[in-house]
Amino acid sequence: MVNIGISGIMGRMGRKIAELASDDKDIIIAAGIGRPDCAVYHSTVGEIINKNIDAPITSDLSKVIDLIDVLIEFASNTEAVLGHLRLLAADKNKKAAVIGTTGFSQKELDEIKQLSKDIPIVLAPNMSIGVNLLFKLIEEAAKTLKDKGYDIEVVEMHHRFKKDAPSGTATKIVEILKNATGIEKVVYGREGITGERDNKEIGVFALRGGDVVGDHTVIFAGMGERIEISHKASSRDIFAKGAIEAAKWVKDKQAGLYDMLDVLNLR
Repeated sequence: MVNIGISGIMGRMGRKIAELASDDKDIIIAAGIGRPDCAVYHSTVGEIINKNIDAPITSDLSKVIDLIDVLIEFASNTEAVLGHLRLLAADKNKKAAVIGTTGFSQKELDEIKQLSKDIPIVLAPNMSIGVNLLFKLIEEAAKTLKDKGYDIEVVEMHHRFKKDAPSGTATKIVEILKNATGIEKVVYGREGITGERDNKEIGVFALRGGDVVGDHTVIFAGMGERIEISHKASSRDIFAKGAIEAAKWVKDKQAGLYDMLDVLNLR
């Protein structure tokens, strides 16, 4: 059994994780962590998802850290996430983490990498099986098409409420493409008279609107043909299921920084 804490319990992803985890025989929901005013609205996770679950809700992780094995982190505030990780990594705690939050600065990512020397952390901008297979497919395509004259464009679309752009998944895709091709230049959108496209650049476009859960497409455009690799999410269940699987996987792992390719054995 894995005792989980869910950070960001009041958000869409936090609620969805709680719903699915409550039906998983290998998971015990031990606590929910939310904003400072979260306990004003609900005192237990069960109240949020209308189930008989007594797991307390608090804004202070230190009050429930002894109850959990793994913290699933979907808080929207990256500074709050870092604070939680520092607490998890403290000598007296040593708890694992699964992080689905996106929008970290490079400085924050560097600190997460440093903290992973003390505890096991799964850091993934997208936890769906399909998206992580997409990562593998575009890596293979990019390596195959490298230096063959194909232009690379990345297009993503999400709901109007998303705060960061491009998405964490798109940022990961760009990282994969850069590593596979050696291309360093990234262009975010285009406007005005830009001149001819540079073959040694990756274009990235972020679309926002409606209730789109998440669409990602990588386009390899050559002279006379075009290859498009896409993933379209129609339900947040896929992300919640992935986070739960990651929590099961990471519980007894050695300290280190992992991603969903490790969890899914896709390396």
